[in-house]
Amino acid sequence: TPLSLKNASYVEQLVELEKMFQEDHYPDNEKRREIAAVVGVTPQRITVWFQNRRAKWRKLEKLSVKGDKKYPASSA
Repeated sequence: TPLSLKNASYVEQLVELEKMFQEDHYPDNEKRREIAAVVGVTPQRITVWFQNRRAKWRKLEKLSVKGDKKYPASSA
């Protein structure tokens, strides 16, 4: 069905974006345009996605730092 095809391409887009995020958390204008072309969305959508992804990343970093202090034995 068209819906499942749409979902599949969406998942592929996310995989691609995650890969790019691992490489660089702050892509420049040119890189964002490049990513937008690959993923098939506007550069503006890429900008917003990266902003949201960085916020999520910071939140996770904060949680993991807090977790390490609270339970130092769990990291062993």
